[in-house]
Amino acid sequence: MMTFTTISKIDTSKDFILPCYQGYLKRFQKYLPVEKPDFDAEFATYQLIYGQKGNRIYLLGLGTTKDANKIVRAFQKLAFDNKKFWKTAIQVNAETLSSEEIMKAAIGMAMGEYQIGQFKSKKSKESPLKIEFASTKSIKQLVEEGSLIGQTINRIKALVDAPANHKTPEFLGAWALNSAKQVDYECTVLHKKELIEQKFDAVLSVGKGSIHSPVVITTKYLPRPKEAIDVGLVGKGITFDTGGLSIKPSQNLHYMKSDMGGAAVVLGVVELAAKLKLNCNIVGVVASAENAVDASSYRPGDVINSHSGKTIEIIDTDAEGRLVMADALSYIIKTFKPKQLIDLATLTGSVVRTLGNSAAGMFTESAEMADAMYTSGELTHERVWRLPLYEDFEEDLHSDVADIRNFSGKPVAGAINAAKFLQAFTEDHPNWMHLDIAGVAFGDSSFSKMKSASGFGVQLILNYLKGLK
Repeated sequence: MMTFTTISKIDTSKDFILPCYQGYLKRFQKYLPVEKPDFDAEFATYQLIYGQKGNRIYLLGLGTTKDANKIVRAFQKLAFDNKKFWKTAIQVNAETLSSEEIMKAAIGMAMGEYQIGQFKSKKSKESPLKIEFASTKSIKQLVEEGSLIGQTINRIKALVDAPANHKTPEFLGAWALNSAKQVDYECTVLHKKELIEQKFDAVLSVGKGSIHSPVVITTKYLPRPKEAIDVGLVGKGITFDTGGLSIKPSQNLHYMKSDMGGAAVVLGVVELAAKLKLNCNIVGVVASAENAVDASSYRPGDVINSHSGKTIEIIDTDAEGRLVMADALSYIIKTFKPKQLIDLATLTGSVVRTLGNSAAGMFTESAEMADAMYTSGELTHERVWRLPLYEDFEEDLHSDVADIRNFSGKPVAGAINAAKFLQAFTEDHPNWMHLDIAGVAFGDSSFSKMKSASGFGVQLILNYLKGLK
């Protein structure tokens, strides 16, 4: 268990880390037992040197200034690779780091603690480890905030990486209730009876084939309770996605436990806003279901109702995420009337084919929101790229038998068509944004041998919220 603190000066007889940009190594010579070590400070590389007392000195490469926005990863990798060698404490020289870099360093060190093997029968014992940031400046708040961000990201990564037989919709609801109790914000969970009464018909349809009933989770952090909701967040919470009767192929099907990545971001951001006491009224809504195969499963060709009152023709049961999101969007707009509305979902393979694993697809009619989210993405290295919402694509969702169909059936523009479907349930909200995070929430990683959660989205949305006026 890592704990974070600050000190004024490096004790050179103990273990410490010297973060360094390329070309600046000579400024740290006074800390080193050797002249001009052979280290070029390439990004996310490190070199171990032993001090005169046998202590460990880590030279950590931060690359060039263009790499400054992603130094979280450099510290994360160093901590992940080497924490087993650190006995009781490790110092970080923060004297030459900016405020932003100090916070990123703390985030990265905290994220380096994450271990994916939460369900192994034998777990390695980890002793308490103190992370000491050394600077003559006042950096306590920066370090505390960075550590809280990193720890919260670890919590939501554990959710995404958890297997579906443990992580049911009810489990997500219990997680949120426990978080709200621990951190002091509001949380309610609507179960099957309430979902029927409140006409969450699309959510219920998606969950019909599962023994695990769906839930809708609402979290509220309201530091200004008498004022309007600044931001509403909506997250897709499909705890496992077989594709339903439009069943997916077996290859990589086990990774469909990650189809609640958007829900994890929403739960994490609201928790973090409460921890950091942001001056921003936030409501988060997560629609969670398991898309399973059963005699009761909804079928291609069905026409279902929705919370909004619109009817939906089901073309493909594997386009289920947009259905639960439609109900959640309708609910949050009608109930809370947020000034801005942002939804996050691991929604389409199309966005992965478009942007790979480098950025999330961003859809919005608001240029102001798009600019602010793009800037946040560049600052946090959780990047987004704007894609169009042209009216041309509305015809693709035409249905002869219902108000709209859930899938175009075309092999092109899948991410755009999914976004256009969601837009139909936003009541023409002028400040709505959809983020398709399918390519960035879960994937290959240097921190696990199999695909795993990245934690993408928490820093992006948190930074965005901080920038609200």
